[in-house]
Amino acid sequence: MIGAPKLGRRLVLEEVTRQPDNAGGFAENWVVLGNLWADIKAGTGRERTLNAAVIPLLPYRIVVRAAPVGSSSRPKPGQRFREGDRVYRIEAVADRYRDGLYLECFTKEEVLA
Repeated sequence: MIGAPKLGRRLVLEEVTRQPDNAGGFAENWVVLGNLWADIKAGTGRERTLNAAVIPLLPYRIVVRAAPVGSSSRPKPGQRFREGDRVYRIEAVADRYRDGLYLECFTKEEVLA
């Protein structure tokens, strides 16, 4: 097994809720599920063009302590981590090692407008 990750950054785990907006649509609100200590590693960046604007895409691998399946403190795709003004959208989650002590979250940083 590789050495234990250095969980030195505090992240807020959030989940989206949708409420009717009384106009036939929905308003999205992010609800805090808790705080997790994490190890964050940047991946290889690239760019994407959208409506003539160049958008940088930078994936991150975020490692946190594992929590039981079904626990509100266990990250899952569709949720996000927040660190101050930085937001990391969770795309996938996998066990880091066979011992089940850590989870590796595959994320992309979002730029909030």
